[in-house]
Amino acid sequence: MPIQYKIDIIAALKEAGYNTNRLRKEKLLSEGVLQALRENRYIALQNISKICELLKCQPADLIEYVEDVQ
Repeated sequence: MPIQYKIDIIAALKEAGYNTNRLRKEKLLSEGVLQALRENRYIALQNISKICELLKCQPADLIEYVEDVQ
Protein backbone atom coordinates (compact mmCIF):
# COMPACT_ATOMS: atom_id res chain seq x y z
CA MET A 1 0.00 0.00 0.00
CA PRO A 2 2.09 2.96 -1.22
CA ILE A 3 -0.25 5.58 0.32
CA GLN A 4 -0.51 5.32 4.08
CA TYR A 5 -1.88 7.31 6.98
CA LYS A 6 0.70 9.36 8.86
CA ILE A 7 -1.40 9.68 12.01
CA ASP A 8 -4.16 7.82 13.82
CA ILE A 9 -7.00 9.88 12.37
CA ILE A 10 -9.66 8.61 14.74
CA ALA A 11 -7.47 9.48 17.74
CA ALA A 12 -6.79 12.94 16.28
CA LEU A 13 -10.51 13.53 15.76
CA LYS A 14 -11.23 12.40 19.31
CA GLU A 15 -8.57 14.78 20.63
CA ALA A 16 -10.26 17.59 18.66
CA GLY A 17 -13.60 16.79 20.32
CA TYR A 18 -15.10 14.52 17.68
CA ASN A 19 -15.73 11.08 19.17
CA THR A 20 -17.12 8.38 16.90
CA ASN A 21 -20.65 8.77 18.29
CA ARG A 22 -20.64 12.51 17.52
CA LEU A 23 -19.21 11.92 14.03
CA ARG A 24 -22.03 9.49 13.22
CA LYS A 25 -24.82 11.43 14.99
CA GLU A 26 -23.96 14.72 13.27
CA LYS A 27 -23.42 12.84 9.98
CA LEU A 28 -19.87 14.16 9.66
CA LEU A 29 -18.43 10.74 8.75
CA SER A 30 -20.24 7.46 8.18
CA GLU A 31 -19.65 4.26 10.11
CA GLY A 32 -18.18 2.77 6.91
CA VAL A 33 -15.56 5.52 6.74
CA LEU A 34 -14.73 5.10 10.43
CA GLN A 35 -14.39 1.34 9.96
CA ALA A 36 -12.12 1.84 6.94
CA LEU A 37 -9.91 4.12 9.04
CA ARG A 38 -9.78 1.52 11.82
CA GLU A 39 -8.70 -1.09 9.26
CA ASN A 40 -6.17 1.23 7.61
CA ARG A 41 -8.05 1.09 4.29
CA TYR A 42 -8.39 3.87 1.73
CA ILE A 43 -11.21 6.39 2.00
CA ALA A 44 -12.59 8.78 -0.62
CA LEU A 45 -11.04 12.20 -1.11
CA GLN A 46 -14.29 13.84 -0.03
CA ASN A 47 -13.82 12.16 3.36
CA ILE A 48 -10.18 13.28 3.52
CA SER A 49 -11.47 16.78 2.77
CA LYS A 50 -14.03 16.57 5.60
CA ILE A 51 -11.38 15.34 8.03
CA CYS A 52 -9.09 18.21 7.01
CA GLU A 53 -11.96 20.62 7.66
CA LEU A 54 -12.60 19.14 11.11
CA LEU A 55 -8.92 19.02 12.09
CA LYS A 56 -8.00 22.27 10.32
CA CYS A 57 -5.14 20.62 8.47
CA GLN A 58 -3.93 19.72 4.97
CA PRO A 59 -4.18 16.28 3.30
CA ALA A 60 -0.38 15.94 3.57
CA ASP A 61 -0.78 16.06 7.35
CA LEU A 62 -2.86 12.87 7.12
CA ILE A 63 -1.42 10.77 4.31
CA GLU A 64 1.93 10.13 2.68
CA TYR A 65 3.36 8.22 -0.24
CA VAL A 66 5.83 5.52 0.69
CA GLU A 67 7.82 4.04 -2.16
CA ASP A 68 7.30 0.32 -2.51
CA VAL A 69 10.82 -1.14 -2.44
CA GLN A 70 11.03 -4.66 -3.86
